[in-house]
Amino acid sequence: QEEVRMAWGGDLGDAQPSEPGGCYYLIPQPLTQGGYRVAFMIEGDRFARMDVRADDVTAPGGGKAGMTIAEIEALYGGRVDQRPHKYVPEAKYLRITDPAGGNGVLVFETDAQGRVDAWRVGVPPQVDYVEGCS
Repeated sequence: QEEVRMAWGGDLGDAQPSEPGGCYYLIPQPLTQGGYRVAFMIEGDRFARMDVRADDVTAPGGGKAGMTIAEIEALYGGRVDQRPHKYVPEAKYLRITDPAGGNGVLVFETDAQGRVDAWRVGVPPQVDYVEGCS
């Protein structure tokens, strides 16, 4: 977490795990009215994933919030694994693995209308947690 703090270079709050090695988020401060724009998950004392809700932050490969499923599929050509959303009927998780064979995974979360409202990038199993740390 110290390396994440140093790389960010700004205030990431004072969150700590509830138990040694537990999961928690470092979140740039101050929060916006809508909550966080970007958040960094730490678990097992290691950086595990980055969560993004902001439409002006671009994911690896060019995807971002506000895009449609078709736009994401066009960008990531044949590598998009669509999965049903856990809570929202008609919404999807669009999961994309690293084309170079690495451990990294990119997940776009859509709303029921098929537009990306958030994305995350990280390593399994943390990148696949649908409720953050809980």
